[in-house]
Amino acid sequence: MTDTAFSSLPLSPALLDNLQGLGFEQMTPIQAQSLPLILEGRDLIAQAKTGSGKTAAFGLGVLRSLDVNRLVPQALLLCPTRELAGQVAQELRRLARLIPNVKVLTLCGGAAARPQAESLARGAHLVVGTPGRIQDHLERGRLDLSGLNTLVLDEADRMVDMGFYDDIAAIVSHCPVKRQTLLFSATYPDNIRKLSARFLRNPAEVKAEVLHDASRIEQIFYEIEEDERLDAVATLLAHFRPVSTLAFCNTKARSHDLVERLRSEGIRAQALNGDLEQRERDEILIQFANQSCTVLVATDVAARGLDIQNLDAVINVDVTRDTEVHVHRIGRSGRGDRKGLALSLCSPEEMRWADLVERYQGAPLKWADLKSLRPRSDRPLRAPMITLCVQGGKKDKLRPGDLLGALTGDGGLAFEQVGKINITEFSAYVALDRRIARQAFSRLSSSTIKGRRFRMRFLEEF
Repeated sequence: MTDTAFSSLPLSPALLDNLQGLGFEQMTPIQAQSLPLILEGRDLIAQAKTGSGKTAAFGLGVLRSLDVNRLVPQALLLCPTRELAGQVAQELRRLARLIPNVKVLTLCGGAAARPQAESLARGAHLVVGTPGRIQDHLERGRLDLSGLNTLVLDEADRMVDMGFYDDIAAIVSHCPVKRQTLLFSATYPDNIRKLSARFLRNPAEVKAEVLHDASRIEQIFYEIEEDERLDAVATLLAHFRPVSTLAFCNTKARSHDLVERLRSEGIRAQALNGDLEQRERDEILIQFANQSCTVLVATDVAARGLDIQNLDAVINVDVTRDTEVHVHRIGRSGRGDRKGLALSLCSPEEMRWADLVERYQGAPLKWADLKSLRPRSDRPLRAPMITLCVQGGKKDKLRPGDLLGALTGDGGLAFEQVGKINITEFSAYVALDRRIARQAFSRLSSSTIKGRRFRMRFLEEF
């Protein structure tokens, strides 16, 4: 298909009008390759990285075949993490906003199961969730997939790596044999070939360009000795001074050591790992997204499913042995129209893996001397915001406007001094300009929000 305009697709007027209103005119490469096949009803294996437009590709396919008069699950979209499931559900609602009464339900672990069961009882058209929680609802008889038309496996490689293969197999056993199955994966290792052979029927295969535009992501390698690695990260941060940095380590132990080293420099760093409870993980991600945390340190496993916008830099604290993982890591920087920065530390023992990256990319790596870098400021690298946690959430009918009104009214803040506001079931998180945070806390804690007083605290000491 040579015409990449969305208007060339056999979509309903409501979908086309909405796409035009959203500013979607030309399809991305993965959309142009996959959408015609999806709309034909073909099973599909699509290799595409996060940020390539894949959610809109399978989302439009799902919505095109939707019958809003049948209030039963017609599509199930499986994602590896709660964060990604939330992003997919949000995108589906955005794509469906001109179709009346489309009900999208998110079913993920880390949230109470009873409200989910109550929502299921009221019916849903599209279900988005994580394998474990979907399987739990199926086992308890709360979720009926007999009316399913489409099954989507998003970031299938991550789900398999995280141990969800058996859960996926169990979920598929509840789906009708006659269905469309769409599998999206950033990589295509043997375990995904096994998955696709078992669950897809004569699938078409498409692959978007997995390499990133070198003009948008500046990639620099630094040779270091093994015992210099943690100090080298601090040197990079002091020189480049990124506001938000995602640092990848090959091991959980290394990630903890790095966080301790950075905190000793006064840098607000957090480790993301599988030992965290869901609430702790959510709070760390909220702080990183709202610029209350400067450096998020993670292993590849812990970072799976994250789609973090406005990321200034990626640091590869260790070189990964998997070249596709390396490309996936650095591609988290330079999203949209932003320039990206990817910095990699490489010991002599890791040179072989750097050579593999060079061969994979088909271009020489750019090397620089770490000793040539100098701090660009005498001031410590500090996060510009700090997160205030209010002990009230959706259950208290709190909305972002309520908090913004309280902060800019009785709180006396300017609109620009308030950052992102996230509201969960039981808590609300507000990013405040660090310079006026104490003043705002003092004024807000002695006033009311929607006629009530809520307890509140900062998520860090300062």
